[in-house]
Amino acid sequence: MNRFHMLIAGLSLVGVTAPLAASAAPWQSINARQAQLDRRIDQGIRSGKLDRREAKRLRTNSRQLAQLETRYRRSGGLSNRERQDLNRRFDALSARVRWDKHDRR
Repeated sequence: MNRFHMLIAGLSLVGVTAPLAASAAPWQSINARQAQLDRRIDQGIRSGKLDRREAKRLRTNSRQLAQLETRYRRSGGLSNRERQDLNRRFDALSARVRWDKHDRR
């Protein structure tokens, strides 16, 4: 039973600290994230790690996220849920850039 209590206590601690760690990260504007992704895409094209088709698709996805942010802001500003949604989507797009740059095609 002691191991069970330790497991529950450990999971509880993770459940409490994970959201705090995520919220502690400063909000980076969509424009800054989009500019950073564009730089990574440009670098991928220059190095030959991304072809133009991949870059076009990635940039289209980036523009769509910027449009989503605009729609969110029209409804009275960004709520916490909307910020989290945008962050999650940009994290996924960033992972796609990383994947496409290292897929060895």
